[in-house]
Amino acid sequence: MHYLLTVIGDTDNSADDSAPGAIDAFNDRLKDEGRWVFGGGLTDPQDATVTDSRNGEPVFTDGPFVESKEFLAGFWVVTADDLDVALALSADASRACHRKVEIRPFGGVA
Repeated sequence: MHYLLTVIGDTDNSADDSAPGAIDAFNDRLKDEGRWVFGGGLTDPQDATVTDSRNGEPVFTDGPFVESKEFLAGFWVVTADDLDVALALSADASRACHRKVEIRPFGGVA
């Protein structure tokens, strides 16, 4: 099963890079274990553009779709046998990036 691990950024607390290379080491571990599907870090929310084409012509709006002190800072898509394995991976991911990590299973995806 695939799980999305999202890294939660916080405008009140900048990233703590007290363990340089920890994210790369975690990524390498995921790849070595065959759990890596895809992952990456994201730029700041002010770099976002929202597209809305629900009424025909697209409307582009600068900035994030939600103004919040917390934001999506990065993510991993991983393969795990069950939720317990995915939770253990999310704990290691949180430790590696020094941020909170939300975990959600994909619905309807093999």
